Amino acid sequence: MVEKTSDHTVAQQQLAATQEVLRASEQRYRAAFETSLDAIAICRMDDGMFVDVNQQFFSILGYEREELVGQTSEELYTWTDSDGENHCGEFVDVAGRSSRELDIWENPHDWELLTGILRHESVCRNLEVRLRKKDGTLIWARISASMIELDAVPCVLFVTRDISAAKAAEQEIRNLSLYDGLTRLPNRRQLLERLHAFRNSPAEHTRSALLSINLDHFRALNDSLGSAFGDLFLQESARRIARCVREGDIVARSSGDEFSVILENLGETTEEAAAQARNIAQRTLAALSQPFPLAGQEWRCTASIGITVFAGPDNTAEEILQQSDIAIDHARTAGRNTVRFFAPALQTAINERVAIEADLRTAIESNQLTLFYQPQVRRGQLAGAEALLRWRHPRRGLLLPAEFIPLAEENGLILPLGDWVVEAACRQAAAWARFPGMAGISIAVNISARQFRQPDFVGKVLDTLVRTGIRPGTIELELTESLLVDDVDQVVARMSELRAHGLRFSVDDFGVGYSSLSYLKVIAEGVESEEQRDYLDRLGCHSCQGYFFGEPVPAAQFEQRMAGPYVPKP
Repeated sequence: MVEKTSDHTVAQQQLAATQEVLRASEQRYRAAFETSLDAIAICRMDDGMFVDVNQQFFSILGYEREELVGQTSEELYTWTDSDGENHCGEFVDVAGRSSRELDIWENPHDWELLTGILRHESVCRNLEVRLRKKDGTLIWARISASMIELDAVPCVLFVTRDISAAKAAEQEIRNLSLYDGLTRLPNRRQLLERLHAFRNSPAEHTRSALLSINLDHFRALNDSLGSAFGDLFLQESARRIARCVREGDIVARSSGDEFSVILENLGETTEEAAAQARNIAQRTLAALSQPFPLAGQEWRCTASIGITVFAGPDNTAEEILQQSDIAIDHARTAGRNTVRFFAPALQTAINERVAIEADLRTAIESNQLTLFYQPQVRRGQLAGAEALLRWRHPRRGLLLPAEFIPLAEENGLILPLGDWVVEAACRQAAAWARFPGMAGISIAVNISARQFRQPDFVGKVLDTLVRTGIRPGTIELELTESLLVDDVDQVVARMSELRAHGLRFSVDDFGVGYSSLSYLKVIAEGVESEEQRDYLDRLGCHSCQGYFFGEPVPAAQFEQRMAGPYVPKP
């Protein structure tokens, strides 16, 4: 009996000792749990409910204990999207035998995804995420998680550290390495990275350009007013340059008083790209020439701009920069406040283009424009003539439309040119109406898409008809098929209004899909041989125009030829 009592006493002592060890262990765990500098939370695996959290977790997210325990993270909306950024965490098993990355933000609220991975691989380490605090602000956090059991219930232990300050510092370092601290524009390093990217660009058929913009005499201004005013001047210059470019173009500060602009997708030809680049450069010169209010007075600035045009894979970044530097040297040598291209031949072409544009602006007032007329034949009989614009340039001689109409389309001069053509054609029709045998001849006038879309187009045409006193049926408006592609309802409405006043229409390059426009005449142009005429006749097309019937000639020569019976050109 004494022995049994002794054994029972020993067992009780051992149990008490074990319980004391467990209590001490729990106290150590609780102390570590509560005093940890990291935020620790335990959630049930099946539904994500918070089972326990420490004080640091409260401090990070701004909740009270009773607001967290018993709630799920989805109910509290503590997880948030990462604004389109991808942040990967590493998931490893306990023994470290395997690892893989998971883009957790593909499913930012998917608790089942995360717990499924933990069931498979046990541990998640160093997952960078964004969490939403109680007040709605977002923080960056680094989370590690592992599976544990509490009272035989599977749970997830989260250890979370606020890394917002480190992330902010990281972003600032990135900004310092890629952006100019004064203007907040991309710096030379980022400019080089973007130019390097062109080497791998698949768009080989498109042209881009680099503009190098040097602020003339900036050093004198900086020395006169001091660096503080010089900084203000640079910041305002950056804003003005940025307002002159297109959306998506890249403006960078490449050195102290020099800016660079990358213009992408300028067109498929070098000439087209150069023309667009020059227009932007001229806008930039104009913007920078406006007064700068500094130190109580107005300062004026000029700039020298060098341009190089390139195709993505053809040049290295260093070559492109070198070419623009050469171009800007040409601009300085030319007296500053000007634009120069790297390629001499391209510069010559641009100079010619600029000269033609300047001359074109005075061509109408200087009586340099004229109309030629080409016969239009229907079933072997003269039915009308197409009015074709020519420019008698005082130095370049007779210019065809292809040499100046595209330029007029770009700079808006196509509108006054188009008005002049309609007016001149109507006056010619009025004159021919008084000639015996020519009163029934109609004149076809080409109308540009931009001209036709003008709100006052219908009114202008009708006013011209009244002013010149001709029958509306004498004039035929020739449209291009491309005009019918966009906003066909508005086009048909305007055509219907004009047709109601007696005007007729024909269409160049007419295809299929517009059967509802049954009042359109389609005429076969470019007929140059008897074989072509006969072939069209067999197809049922009896309205023709082309050199087989006669080349475009001035009105007087057309009248002489038409004075007798009409015969095709020998």
